[in-house]
Amino acid sequence: MANAKKSPLLEMATTTKTDWWNDSCSIEELNYAVEHGAVGATTNPVIVGNVLKKEMHLWEDTIKKLNKEFVNGTEEDITWKLNEAMAIKSAEILKPVFDREKGLKGRISIQTNARNYRNAKLMSDQAIYFDTLAPNMQVKMPVNDAGVQAIEDATAAGVNINATVCFTVPQAIAVAEAVERGLERRKKEGKDVSTMSPVCTIMVGRLDDWLKVVANKENILVDPEIMEWAGVAAFKRAYEIFNERKYKTRLLSAAFRNHYHWSEFIGGDVVITIPYKWQRLINGSDIEVVDRINTSVDQAIIDDLSKYFKDFVRAYEPNGMEPSEFIGFGSTARTLRSFIAGYEDTLSTIRDFMVPNPDK
Repeated sequence: MANAKKSPLLEMATTTKTDWWNDSCSIEELNYAVEHGAVGATTNPVIVGNVLKKEMHLWEDTIKKLNKEFVNGTEEDITWKLNEAMAIKSAEILKPVFDREKGLKGRISIQTNARNYRNAKLMSDQAIYFDTLAPNMQVKMPVNDAGVQAIEDATAAGVNINATVCFTVPQAIAVAEAVERGLERRKKEGKDVSTMSPVCTIMVGRLDDWLKVVANKENILVDPEIMEWAGVAAFKRAYEIFNERKYKTRLLSAAFRNHYHWSEFIGGDVVITIPYKWQRLINGSDIEVVDRINTSVDQAIIDDLSKYFKDFVRAYEPNGMEPSEFIGFGSTARTLRSFIAGYEDTLSTIRDFMVPNPDK
């Protein structure tokens, strides 16, 4: 009998330079992803909260144990210990990949406290601590001006970073330059950088989301198809620049909204982080696994996006924003707020264990 056709994701993983990660720390989802070629995983405060609700049966005893162990612990103390436990479990699942790839792949991304987005030292200190939890940790920090400094400092300390809350070409360039500075500092101290594998996330779908919000707020009527290409265009522009400048940092595509956010990046030396729902959809599809990373977005689409949306120009042009402007960009503000809200929601879940709700 003929061999069964590989799933598209496994085919991509085994025939192209493109890597993919599981977009959560869910044990069930991560095991499926690794079986289909995933070489990493990522989390954020919203994802952690959703995984906790979905897999509470796996973590309830851990929460109860932490409550007993840290009798003077606050809700935040217990929440972070749980975060660490979830990341460590994912790191264990990915450790065979990490060993096989000699430390260059097989990492789990854990995010620093979203509330610390204005304090570079708090973020870099937490990143350095997270790096001690397992050999295959990768640490996420947001791309605002404080985050860029934290990324440089953490890189210099040997942390493999994953820049997040990033949507634009100027943000990605700022990350890559910060990593280069951090690596140079580390080299000057005579320390090893051979197994460092920094990545910079561009949340392509969230750029699309923001332009749709702008269109609604400003009563802009355009061909709806162009709205699905903004994030793809920004990612491909950044990829060209990263290749030209030979940055150490690899780009990572996140925030799926349509299959372009996978299919348009196939063939690139990049990472794509894919939610479980989309993994199933892709693996059940007949979309061909062919190199599209170097296929330019139609210039007419770029022209229309540039004509109608000044925020697309800010996102697409390498000099579209200064680091001080990153925090005020619509996608940045919306995403930071959602991450902080997700963190606070998880605190509420932990609170129910510490102070049971008598009305339930």
